[in-house]
Amino acid sequence: MSGTSSPLMLADQQRMLRMAARALSRAGLVHAFGHCSFRENDDYFWVCPAMPMGCIPAGAENQRVPARGPLPEGVLGEVRIHQNLYASRPEVNAVGRIMPPAIMALSTQGLTPRCRHGLSAYFGNDIPLWRDPRLLRNDEAAKALVELMAKRPALVMRGNGAVIAAASLEEMLSYAWFLEDTARLELQVRAANFAPEQGCLDQDEIRDRHVTTGNVFGRMWQYLTLEDPEYVA
Repeated sequence: MSGTSSPLMLADQQRMLRMAARALSRAGLVHAFGHCSFRENDDYFWVCPAMPMGCIPAGAENQRVPARGPLPEGVLGEVRIHQNLYASRPEVNAVGRIMPPAIMALSTQGLTPRCRHGLSAYFGNDIPLWRDPRLLRNDEAAKALVELMAKRPALVMRGNGAVIAAASLEEMLSYAWFLEDTARLELQVRAANFAPEQGCLDQDEIRDRHVTTGNVFGRMWQYLTLEDPEYVA
């Protein structure tokens, strides 16, 4: 994405960023920690306020961050992940750093969920695991994480949540919910003592279920943001 959004478009994106942050909290995909962002252009992106996402008030000021260089004062250290994603992946226009509980549980055992149902098809059977449970506090680690993630929409961090990279805020919010639903199903399969290697979708099934038509992400956005104070029908 090049150029700069019009003031009206940018204001709408700012509103949607706050909505996405609060929706992630209402869905239980973040708690006191987590953040999300959208790309303004090739040089800047915006991240939600550095506070619990469910506590972000309507109209709160988001933070503008350069796509390269030092993080501005007051911006959380792990926003380096967003920065490196925007700098290296031009197709990415929204990023989420989330803390979903089922993903977290699997990650402590060095596991990521397998593709077992329709919503899993957006990730396939190849969700990477970042094995270092420590917070990212330097550019080298953030760059290595983004390289491991490659072109995938999601990466799981051992004992530390997940990262979502998407083409829009609607898609990012949808993928966050899809990823946790995939992990919940994985836990249920394992709790029932089914063989974990059985029941996965094959490549043809994954291809056919990876559907982006039919307003998939718009419907998920409506579902997850309906109760938001800045919701516009």
